[in-house]
Amino acid sequence: MGCIRRVPIVPASKARALAIAKASLEKKADDVLVLSVAKLTSVADYLVLCSAETDRQVRAIAAHVDSTLSVKRVFPLSTEGASTGQWILIDYGDVVAHIFRTDTRRHYALDKLWSDARRVRLPDDMSSAPLAPLRPVRKRSTRARQHG
Repeated sequence: MGCIRRVPIVPASKARALAIAKASLEKKADDVLVLSVAKLTSVADYLVLCSAETDRQVRAIAAHVDSTLSVKRVFPLSTEGASTGQWILIDYGDVVAHIFRTDTRRHYALDKLWSDARRVRLPDDMSSAPLAPLRPVRKRSTRARQHG
């Protein structure tokens, strides 16, 4: 089995992570956390974690994140868990968003699992903070997946 080689694009990745955090906050997500994991894993540069009290709100946050980034021509590589609404994962390649129902987040404790990751400080007024332009996410080529 081959591995995926990924070249981190940290400035664009950070802008994408902050855009996800901002979109989550616009739908009243709780406990929004952006973690820089580039030095800890080859899976992504950033993880964005957030919570909501109900399945409906989890789905609403995920839909808002998707639509907000889609307008900027940034599309997810995959989305998992939307049917249940307890934990939705949206994979943008360099940034992975985890949108949890509060009790599910507490149970899986990804915050503790990634405790070595650097926490990214969110701007004080995230609702009006301008974010850097986002680069579109391109799907990984088959050749890149088989390299290694």
